Amino acid sequence: MELIKDTKIDFIALRKKAFIVSGILVLIGVFAFVMISLGKANLSIDFTGGTNVQVRFAEKLSIGDLRRALTDGGIEDVQIQEVSGTSDFFIKTKLSDTEKESLASKITTILSTQLKGAKFEVLGSNMVGPGVGRDLKKYAIIAVVLALLGIIIYIAWRFTFVSGIAATIATFHDVLVIAGVFYFLNKEFNLLVITALLTIAGYSLQDTVVVFDRIRENTGKMKSRDDFGNVINVSINEVLSRTIVTGISTAISLGAIMIFGGEVLFDFAFALFLGLIIGTYSSIFVASPIVYAWRQKFR
Repeated sequence: MELIKDTKIDFIALRKKAFIVSGILVLIGVFAFVMISLGKANLSIDFTGGTNVQVRFAEKLSIGDLRRALTDGGIEDVQIQEVSGTSDFFIKTKLSDTEKESLASKITTILSTQLKGAKFEVLGSNMVGPGVGRDLKKYAIIAVVLALLGIIIYIAWRFTFVSGIAATIATFHDVLVIAGVFYFLNKEFNLLVITALLTIAGYSLQDTVVVFDRIRENTGKMKSRDDFGNVINVSINEVLSRTIVTGISTAISLGAIMIFGGEVLFDFAFALFLGLIIGTYSSIFVASPIVYAWRQKFR
């Protein structure tokens, strides 16, 4: 299926403008990444430590009603997760220096007061200490770095070392941009968002591989009569329709998750949606132009 045919866009001619835009976005992302590493971002209790209380209601209750009850009772910074197919909820809130030990009982009192007539029982509570949170944050960063190293090795093996570097820069660019957007929107960084960042890295890599594969194919066919910049332009234009169709179909699925998946999955789907856009952009305007610039400089 082709939505657009015979495009002749000169992507290489736009590379300098794209590099400027990407440079600004990456600087913002680096700043956000530093803030996240220092713990000066909206981090979930997975990374900061907190209390997790499991509650079971006798009758069905919506997350919205439960959140309003807790907010009215004075607990606003809370994360609620519903157990699918049951009336159980996990209520997570960050540590409070003055209420670490009494937080579970406070939640019980608030629910009894705000949800009069509602029957429920507290199945259990546990605390995630700040030390565990720091370890999770460290391992999350290590996971992202190892993923990027894996990309260098894979692309270098499949194409060239320069291609591996270019693909890694493009992927690192994508992760930093999404991190920057989430930081400045004050979105919560939790394990689902980290999962989304790793998924974005994989999606961006796949898109870049498709472009690089077409460039390699066309280099063999066109090298006798065309310069490398033209080979890149032709290759990207040839896969552009496929990229758009894939992007639209994926965006529709992510849109459904954002609309119907509830607040727990919204940020995850939102991160993937942004990654879809940024990943497509980077495979065209970052990865391929870096290979071109390197070849022009060292040919």
